[in-house]
Amino acid sequence: MGREQGQSTVELVAALPALLLAGLLALQLLVAGYSLTLADGAAEAGALALVSGRPAVAAARDAVPGWAEDGVSVSVEGGRVTVRLRPPSPIPALARALAVTSSAQARPR
Repeated sequence: MGREQGQSTVELVAALPALLLAGLLALQLLVAGYSLTLADGAAEAGALALVSGRPAVAAARDAVPGWAEDGVSVSVEGGRVTVRLRPPSPIPALARALAVTSSAQARPR
């Protein structure tokens, strides 16, 4: 019986990296989902600015919070505003793979 006293500690130490990895992946997916919401809002802000005669790129960039400014790119073709946003990630390749894109069409009345 004395030989089994540290068994649960050994199992915890062995499982801890897997638990941390699962938590990191879950958090990364949540950030990617939130980035899609931000890209949607920024594309809509850019399209609304385009309709009102203001610069769409500046409006779309202003709609993104400060932490996401480095990972955003905005393009305007005709009346379509497209926003691409890379979510923050400790692994740059993962951020590129999880980049989200959203578009909004400006249709003046």
